[in-house]
Amino acid sequence: MAQTVGFIGLGIMGKPMARNLLRAGFRLVVHNRSRGPVEELVAQGALDGRSARGVAEAADVVITMLPDTPDVRAVVLGPDGVLEGLRRGAIYVDMSTISPVATRELAEAVRAQGGVMLDAPVSGGEKGAIEGTLSIMVGGPEDTFREVLPIFQALGKNIVRIGEVGAGQVAKACNQIVVAVTIQAVSEALTLARKAGVDPARVREALLGGFAQSRILDLHGQRILERNFQPGFRARLHHKDLGIALETGRATGTPLWATALVHEVFGALRARGMGDLDHSAVARLVEELAGLGDAGPQGVH
Repeated sequence: MAQTVGFIGLGIMGKPMARNLLRAGFRLVVHNRSRGPVEELVAQGALDGRSARGVAEAADVVITMLPDTPDVRAVVLGPDGVLEGLRRGAIYVDMSTISPVATRELAEAVRAQGGVMLDAPVSGGEKGAIEGTLSIMVGGPEDTFREVLPIFQALGKNIVRIGEVGAGQVAKACNQIVVAVTIQAVSEALTLARKAGVDPARVREALLGGFAQSRILDLHGQRILERNFQPGFRARLHHKDLGIALETGRATGTPLWATALVHEVFGALRARGMGDLDHSAVARLVEELAGLGDAGPQGVH
C-alpha cells in the first residue's frame, strides 16, 4: 500500500492495533516510551521511528494511542514531538480517549502546521484491539475520514464518522458512561445474588436470555464469576474517562448523576490500590462493602 502509517503508543491497546496494520500490508513506523514493544514490532516488519518527530517525518498518517490528555499534548506539541516533524498535507489521528476541548485545540495546532486532524477514540478493549473488531468513533472532515477509512478498517468493524473534530471524543465519553454504569449494575446484581444465597452464575445465565442482556453482562459478568481481573481496560483509565465525561457535562450544562456516582466508585477502587485491575474489578469493591470479602481466586491481586 502507498501510505506509510506512523503509530505512537504501543500499550495494551496500541501494540495489537499496530500489529493489525502490519498484517493489513501497511508500511508502519512506530515509537513508544519503552523499547520492548518497538523491538517486537520491528522484528515483525515495522520501522523504528526513534521519536514522535521521527515517526511524523516518515509517515503520511500519524496515529497516537496514549493514556491521557497530557500524554497526547506532550507527544504532539512537546520537544521532538509530532508537530516538529509533521509533513504539510499529512493527517494526524488521535485514537486515545482525551478531552474534546483539548482535541479541538490540537486540531487547530495541526491545521496551523499544514496538516489535518481526526479524533478517533475506540471501544472494544484489548480483545477488540487484538481481533481487529474495535468500534471507532471519528470526528473530523468527511473527505479526510474517507481517506483514512482503509486504515480504520484494519483496526475495527463498527466505524462511524460522528461529526466534526471533537465529536468522536464526545461519542467516546457517552460510551464510557454506558459501560461504567452497566458494570456497576452487573456488579451489584451478581453481588446481590450471592448475598441472598443464590448462584450468581445461574442468575447471569437467566438474565442473558432476557431484557437485561448486554455485552457487559456476558463478558464482564463472566470475568466476575471467574475472578479474572487481568486488565483488558484498566480501572484507573476508566476513572479518567468518566472525569472527561463529567467535564463535558459541566461545559454543556448536562446533568450526569449516575456518571458522577460511578466516577466516585472508580476513584475508591484506585484509592484501594486496584486502579491497575480491569474495570470489572468494581465488583470486588461492591462485594467488600456487602461484607462478602474476596470470593475465590483472582486474576490479579
